Amino acid sequence: MNKAKFDALLPFIVTALIKKIINYKKLSEDEAFTRLYNSMLYSYLEDEETKVWHYSADKLFLLFDEEITTGSLKLPEY
Repeated sequence: MNKAKFDALLPFIVTALIKKIINYKKLSEDEAFTRLYNSMLYSYLEDEETKVWHYSADKLFLLFDEEITTGSLKLPEY
């Protein structure tokens, strides 16, 4: 995918993930964004080459939750 398309798609993915974080973690929008942007998951998500952006919002939330619970991130191997 070219950079322009990826840059246009990423905000939609982040929005869906933030909604899940707010809903399930009961965080404010600002806190949800702060935690996501400071996560290892986000560093992978914003890198098109990792293909993490292919995962569903549900899967991304599970990965985020695992990371904040355990302090580590293990991406699934597909």
